Amino acid sequence: MYERLKRLIRPEKNSSEPLTTDLHSHLVPGIDDGAKDLETSLSLVRSLYDLGYRRLITTPHIMMHRFPNSRDTILHGLDTLRTAVDAEGIPVSIDAASEYYVDEHFRELIEKEELLTFGENEVLFELSYVIPPIDLETIVFELQGRGYQPVLAHPERYLYMHKDEEAYPRLKEKGVRFQVNINSLGGYYSKPVQKAARRLMDQGWISYLGSDTHHRRHIDALTKTLHTDVVAKVQRNNTLRNNTL
Repeated sequence: MYERLKRLIRPEKNSSEPLTTDLHSHLVPGIDDGAKDLETSLSLVRSLYDLGYRRLITTPHIMMHRFPNSRDTILHGLDTLRTAVDAEGIPVSIDAASEYYVDEHFRELIEKEELLTFGENEVLFELSYVIPPIDLETIVFELQGRGYQPVLAHPERYLYMHKDEEAYPRLKEKGVRFQVNINSLGGYYSKPVQKAARRLMDQGWISYLGSDTHHRRHIDALTKTLHTDVVAKVQRNNTLRNNTL
C-alpha cells in the first residue's frame, strides 16, 4: 500500500522557501496547558518571530474532560493576545483555530458545524495517545460530509499507529492531511516518534509542520531543530502548505 500511495500522493513542487507560517501552538493565555499568562504569551510570540515566523495560527485545546473551551473563549482570548502583541510592536499576524480532541463533544460540534477552522475550511484534531480510536474513519467521513478538511495533529506521536503498517496510508487514502511537529523530527519527544516523523517525511505525506509551542522548552528545542536542515529535507519530498495559509 505504501508504494501505491507514493504514486498517488506526489508533491506538487519542490520548495525551499523559509517557513514563515506556523500552524499549531498554544499561545492564548490561561485557557489550556500552553501559555499560563499574557506575559508568557508575549515571550513565546516574540521568540517565534525571532525564529522567522510572521504568521501564527494558534490552536488552543478543546478537550471537554480537561480544557472545556469554546469558540467564544478562544476568540475572546485571541482578541486579548492580538491587542497585547500590537502594543508590544511585534510584527506578527495571529489567528486562531483549535486543536479538537476526538470525543462526543467534538462530534456534536461537527453536526452543528460550529468548528474553528483555518485555510480551506480545515480542522485540526487530535487523538488519545494511548487508546486507539474505534471509529476514526467514521469521524473523518462526518467531517468531510459537512464540508470540512480533516487535519490530524502530530500523527507521529500516536504510538499504536507505529505498530499498524496500514494506519497512515489508510488515513491518507481517506483524504486526511497530516501536521507533523518540527520537534518530533528533531527527536524531542522520543526516538520512536522521531522515526515515525521521518517515515512520514520520506513518504511525502506531510502537509503542515507545526511548532506545537506550549512553553519555553519547546522554543529551545525548536531553535535547535530549525538550525539544522530538517525543514529543507521535508520540503524536498513534501508539499508543505504552511505558507499558503
